[in-house]
Amino acid sequence: MEISWLGHSCFIIKGKETTIITDPCHPDLGYSLGEPKADIVTLSHFHPGHSYVEGLANNPKQIKGPGEYEIGGAFITGIATFHDNEKGIIRGKNTVYLIEMDDITLCHLGDLGHRLTPGLVEELGIADILFLPIGEVSTIPIDTAVEIVKQINPHVVIPMHYKTDTVVANLTPVDKFLKKMGIQETETKMKFSITRTSLPASTQVVILDYR
Repeated sequence: MEISWLGHSCFIIKGKETTIITDPCHPDLGYSLGEPKADIVTLSHFHPGHSYVEGLANNPKQIKGPGEYEIGGAFITGIATFHDNEKGIIRGKNTVYLIEMDDITLCHLGDLGHRLTPGLVEELGIADILFLPIGEVSTIPIDTAVEIVKQINPHVVIPMHYKTDTVVANLTPVDKFLKKMGIQETETKMKFSITRTSLPASTQVVILDYR
């Protein structure tokens, strides 16, 4: 499996049989997706920074909410959550996606806006790779993000939805999260390749470059 970051919460996940893109963002945010191709697109919510399907090249199958979906060797579960800490009153709903593909389970939190309840932790189960929003604005605070890492205990954490040189939104940069995690140095990767057998034994934070 190969994972690339296109910016914000948008990733391309290339498996042996299926390619998935998550939360494609509108170019007004500052990122250029470059008309990527995929078989499936998952949308956590319908704000422009997370649902710009018009920028995708080949009209992939859209998954737009809670439920169970099986497409091309990928099994995807959408779990209902909220985009804020007031049960959706402020920003509406959010869908967290569990993606099972190539014997690896990935969890994309979208714009999760609240802590994980014990029930949600149980529903999410074991995730090998966690896509975690750490930019704070319109999502969870950094302390909650660190708490979620401890609750889920994934092999790999990939931060998303944070301040970069490109994004126009006033988000928190990744350094604050790394400091809270006690990480002094980390290597930035253009792509991240992983198999079931190469998953690290303890939680590793992987920083991807969108350029």
